[in-house]
Amino acid sequence: MKVCIVGAGAIGGYIAVRLADAGHDVSVIARGPHLVAIKANGLTLIEGERELVASNLVASDKLSDLGEQDVVFMALKAHQITPVVDGLPGLFGSETVMVTLQNGIPWWYFQKLPGSYTDRVVETVDPGGVLLNKVDPNRVIGCIAYPAATIAEPGVIRHIEGNRFPVGELDGVTSDRVGLVSHLLEEGGFKSRILDDIRSEIWLKLWGNLTFNPISALTHATLVDICQFPSTRVLAATMMTEAQEVAERLGASFRVPMERRIAGAESVGKHKTSMLQDVEAGKPLEIDGMLGVVVELAEITQVEVPTLRALYACVSLLNRTICEEGVRIRGVERGS
Repeated sequence: MKVCIVGAGAIGGYIAVRLADAGHDVSVIARGPHLVAIKANGLTLIEGERELVASNLVASDKLSDLGEQDVVFMALKAHQITPVVDGLPGLFGSETVMVTLQNGIPWWYFQKLPGSYTDRVVETVDPGGVLLNKVDPNRVIGCIAYPAATIAEPGVIRHIEGNRFPVGELDGVTSDRVGLVSHLLEEGGFKSRILDDIRSEIWLKLWGNLTFNPISALTHATLVDICQFPSTRVLAATMMTEAQEVAERLGASFRVPMERRIAGAESVGKHKTSMLQDVEAGKPLEIDGMLGVVVELAEITQVEVPTLRALYACVSLLNRTICEEGVRIRGVERGS
């Protein structure tokens, strides 16, 4: 099967190596030193003591180089998709599906959603509705990426934990093509349950991301530290409570109790969230897709979210400082 990973970062690279190892024809979109390293040495995945090297990948920074695909995994961060959207049709044949892997509320959230919000633009992640108008929702399959991974160095992905990638159609139908995507991921060694309510699962993942990512960015603390420090554990619970009310106003439900969700984050241990990794690297923060969008949805549903607004304000200022002043704040590892 021809598979393209648009954005071969930590999660995209993890999928790419596993699917290539399973025998699929995999191409990746990457850039900078990461792309140079992949072209020179392939893409390496480190999992504990095991190393997998995908040396037969086609790697480029241009979508136009890759041609039609069977499955496209959109693994860019939310704010990175609009700049490449006009090049996506070059990857699409008549049956091509695009699997979205973004953290947070996706641009397509209200597409194929019955009720008064149908086809509403989510301005925070899709200003002006560019993606809503340019990406056919009939191509889209939602996916939630639960694993934790990092780019250890250019061309090298380190898997931290987790292997779940549940998938679902936007309208909840169990179609042949969502079955194909699930099977493809399972061939790569992942767990990929087919969901009939992808939005509730998005909220379950987001429940943690919208709390632990901004708290970690501001405090430079890992997941276990946030969960075990009493004040930040209470802060996380308060943020999650506010977000839950917004989600439930939109018809979503939570299959996991809040304390269990917090305990799950704690069990990951000394893991730096993706937002903290971006702070240390001096990269733009994925704050709008994780937290700003929830503030927008709170306004739509008329839910008061004072704690979410406060954290959003603080991290937004941090993001501006990083982007405008070139700040990067890297922690010093013990023993160094």
